[in-house]
Amino acid sequence: MNDNADGDDGSRRNRSYQPSRRDFLAASGVLGSGALAGCMDFLPSTGSTSASELSIGDFRGSGPLVEQRDAPGGTTIEELPELSGELTMYLGGGESGLYLDLIDLLEQYYPDFTVDHQDGAASDLANRISEENSAGSTRADLFMAVDAGALGAVANNGAAVSLSSDLLDTVPGAYQDGDGRWIGFAGRARAVPYNTDELSASDVPSTVQDFPSADAFADSFGWAPSYSAFQSFVTAMRLINGDDETRQWLTSMQDLGVSTFNNEFLVSNRVADGEIAGGFANHYYALRVQSDRSSAPIDLAFTEGDAGALVNVSGAQILQGTQKQDLAETFIQHVLSAEAQEFFATRTYAYPMIPDVEPVGGLPTIDELNPPDIELSELSDIGGTVDMLREVGIL
Repeated sequence: MNDNADGDDGSRRNRSYQPSRRDFLAASGVLGSGALAGCMDFLPSTGSTSASELSIGDFRGSGPLVEQRDAPGGTTIEELPELSGELTMYLGGGESGLYLDLIDLLEQYYPDFTVDHQDGAASDLANRISEENSAGSTRADLFMAVDAGALGAVANNGAAVSLSSDLLDTVPGAYQDGDGRWIGFAGRARAVPYNTDELSASDVPSTVQDFPSADAFADSFGWAPSYSAFQSFVTAMRLINGDDETRQWLTSMQDLGVSTFNNEFLVSNRVADGEIAGGFANHYYALRVQSDRSSAPIDLAFTEGDAGALVNVSGAQILQGTQKQDLAETFIQHVLSAEAQEFFATRTYAYPMIPDVEPVGGLPTIDELNPPDIELSELSDIGGTVDMLREVGIL
């Protein structure tokens, strides 16, 4: 998927990252009383706000932690070409509502700009786009998806155009397609939420291959195998370790007594409840639990260099056949603006994709994480992963 964006070697990453990989939430004060209050209210009521009145505060979340943030760096909306006209967009994944919140702000800022959207599962929309492209009847200008695998599938089927080099230069190469056919705008790290009343950081293995033998998690571990982020994680494991080893790992995890949940927010809540000692989930779910329950006994650990350390992205691509490529590219520029990246960092707890915007305080930076060295576009074989999960009786 991605190598380290700045090319640091492992020793440097471990020196800077190791202290924060374990117990980073409590140490940073991110989860202090009330620190995240209000951050899940994704948009203020701005229906009557005029463009001239919009500011960084309209894009930023709320709460004491956010109030301590400096103004974000990067290119501001005021420095970009104006948005004018209508775009038709497919929105893929469970976070499409967050995209719409941002789009609503952009429509307020530009009264002559509108987005006509259709949402659905990212994989389903990727298949539809590929079918429409084959038939020469593409109905959308742009695809925004929560998962790089879906974007890769569209690109591999020749249904996306190459983006300009100026746009691609905005984001580190690890978080875009090697041929420039999609670009990431928000990152999410795989993580291990664990209950701090039951475990310490040293109880959490540093590699996913060691989890089946971790006695601390016997009959007390959770996952959400129907969730797209989990399936991308297993796809990464297949790429790194091969199908046979991955199949054996899945079977061994079942032998550990892992519990199945519908989504990873639920996994993280059950960890905080003490129903299970730990689980697999995207990093931001523990933060969202704490936004509701500031004293919940939950912390995060990250594995290193393996599929469990995957940093996936939400991204965007321009579809083959559009007559509005310039407008679509200008829109993506806005999604990568300082204001939009601050939106993703402080309202969704995602990792910003531009270096000049920091993640929410306490999270290790994206450069301090130690993800596996694979191309994100290679995660497109979700179908093979689903077949494997069914074969071993997980789905």
